[in-house]
Amino acid sequence: MLKELVVNSAPHETRVALLENGTIVEVFIEREDETSIAGNIYKGRVQRVLPGMQAAFVDIGFDQAAFIYVDDVLDTASHKMYQKFEQDTDVEKDAEVDENPMENAEMEKDSWKPSMAMDCSIEDLLTEGQEILVQVAKSSIGTKGPRITTHISLAGRYMVLMPTVDHIGISKRIEDETERTRLKDLLLSIRKNKIGYIFRTQAQGIDQATIEKEMNFLNNTWEDILGRSKKLSATSLVYKDLTVTFRAVRDLLADEADKLIIDSKSEYENVRNFLKRLMPDVNLSVELYQGRESIFDAYNIEADVARALKKKVWLKSGGYIIIEQTEALVAIDVNTGRYVGKHNFDETILKTNLEAIKEIAYQIRLRNIGGIIIIDFIDMKKESHKEKVMSRINGAMKNDKSQTNILPLTELGLVQMTRKRTRRNLTRTLCEPCFYCNGNGHLLSGKSICHKIFRDLASEAGDIMGNRFTVRVHPEIAQLFHGSEKHLIASLEKQFSKPIAIYPEPHYHIEEYHIFESLVK
Repeated sequence: MLKELVVNSAPHETRVALLENGTIVEVFIEREDETSIAGNIYKGRVQRVLPGMQAAFVDIGFDQAAFIYVDDVLDTASHKMYQKFEQDTDVEKDAEVDENPMENAEMEKDSWKPSMAMDCSIEDLLTEGQEILVQVAKSSIGTKGPRITTHISLAGRYMVLMPTVDHIGISKRIEDETERTRLKDLLLSIRKNKIGYIFRTQAQGIDQATIEKEMNFLNNTWEDILGRSKKLSATSLVYKDLTVTFRAVRDLLADEADKLIIDSKSEYENVRNFLKRLMPDVNLSVELYQGRESIFDAYNIEADVARALKKKVWLKSGGYIIIEQTEALVAIDVNTGRYVGKHNFDETILKTNLEAIKEIAYQIRLRNIGGIIIIDFIDMKKESHKEKVMSRINGAMKNDKSQTNILPLTELGLVQMTRKRTRRNLTRTLCEPCFYCNGNGHLLSGKSICHKIFRDLASEAGDIMGNRFTVRVHPEIAQLFHGSEKHLIASLEKQFSKPIAIYPEPHYHIEEYHIFESLVK
């Protein structure tokens, strides 16, 4: 399978698309605003402690305060409690943490979140005005501010440094036990300080010299961060994470992609220099795009991104899926549409559901849908068909780099699943709530507006001293009053013996109207 990274680098915005055999499967967009601060490290000041939520608001220099939970502050805020936890030998379970936004690693020792073993209160750990060093775990999404943590992590090509914990982790994707043991023993033999490291998937097969080189680089970076944090005042940026282009090179190139094509000469040179410094021994293909049309148009990415913003997605058979995003969850509905099948009804339903699964898994990845996802499959009667659908969806989501959890099919034919949310989905990144309907997704119908005006006129007519009404409305509503709904005006004129004039106002919102009275001699 040919995998390519296509990078569109423009002033103030960078877009990276991952293609598999020419088809876009993932897209990353970064702009110079508050939506692209994940991974950055700030010196923050506690604004407000919320005992009822066991959380706190922290000012990191933006209009919207950042949010930190008690679980994310324990390690660095309470050293004595951490020591007590380390001595608690009853806790013997593994824990999972992020290597990076796209990959998980598993810890090989005890859980490093003390809150799982003891009851600690946020008010005992943080006070208003306190200055703390934090890293943005999630950028702001909608009305929610950035989520931050004191569990700092610095990612390299082969390792992730976790300076606030003393544990060694190895990517779950490295399955060979001999290799896992080799990496762990190698790290323990050269580690000079008791801080945490995670081996990433790319670390498989690397030698000691490479490990030492990356350890030194990450350790020096951390020392620089500590030095800067002591000099800077609160609400300052201490460390800025790599741009989306360099993160894609570090995390995807060579492992997830075979080549990189970029349309900026300066960024092309920067990427080549970055590769020489970070991966000098790896021969990777980096190409400068020099075509006349936009690189995203040349690879047909622009049209694919536009389609990924639509609610309805057609299937090849003629069926379709509807993807509805709400504040609480994402609902996906499967429909047969124009597909009528060839043999019997049960087979038609099964084929539509199976075809929909492939498209759903693709759309979830492309749109980066996270959180709670509910899939409403077409009802199936046969247990064998239900089992086939569940087996297919588990297989389709198995290779998803984001952590997913799929529950069994319910009696109503629903599949409930969760997918780890690491960054804004495509819709939230590129779109905003409709200004016309205020994000409701629907408007009052023309007839409903006409009847609403009718009721207001009827209630006001008896109390008005004037002998004439003027109603100013949107042109479409005026057209209805002069057409199919003219009987409403006629009945009021007859009832109150007062003429009613309807005037169109092109600049009005369709639901907007104003009633005026006048006295005509």
